[in-house]
Amino acid sequence: MSVSEMFIALQGVLTADQDIREEIRKVVQVLEQTAREILTLLQGVHQGAGFQDIPKKCQKAREHFSAVRTQMESLKTKFPADQYYRFHEHWRFVLQRLVFLAAFVVYLESEALVTREAVAEILGIEADRERGFHLDIEDYLSGVLTLASELARLAVNSVTAGDYSRPLRISTFINELDSGFRLLNLKNDSLRKRYDGLKYDVKKIEEVVYDLSIRGLNKETTAAAGAEK
Repeated sequence: MSVSEMFIALQGVLTADQDIREEIRKVVQVLEQTAREILTLLQGVHQGAGFQDIPKKCQKAREHFSAVRTQMESLKTKFPADQYYRFHEHWRFVLQRLVFLAAFVVYLESEALVTREAVAEILGIEADRERGFHLDIEDYLSGVLTLASELARLAVNSVTAGDYSRPLRISTFINELDSGFRLLNLKNDSLRKRYDGLKYDVKKIEEVVYDLSIRGLNKETTAAAGAEK
């Protein structure tokens, strides 16, 4: 084979690779649009009237996730099944965003942390990497850390809306989350930096709870809860 023939063959490989990446990008753009729609919907919970509409917003968000599952099915067909990590960078960001959105919906519904397996089911992908297109552990953890920041914001806005018990529950949840992350030996630099930001979320929520305490509002909340029982 001559040098020119070798390079013509190499160009063929490069062209095929570029075609795959372009097809992936097209689907990822659609996923990003769907993620923005879900985010816009859920951002409404930060507004005063939004606290009364949380169940309805969560229901609508879950309806949007049906579109996500369809789009994920399309994405799976755009590259060879054994080359997940070769193209992973193309959908990594949007997948982390979708993990966060799924985790936020589950938290709003049950005030619990969604499992990686449950997120994978919501998104229509696998939790086990051996079964194909899956939810990478680091992508799951990144999405959970974004949830922590969102809940810190929600704690502040809850006070503004007159909901004084929610920040206390968020504080308990975030502290449990922080304790969980402390059990991990994080090697990924990007994930480690994002985890370092969790301490600021913890501090922000602690300040909200402290403010409620010195204003005596947490006592009113506790008393009201006791009266309801």
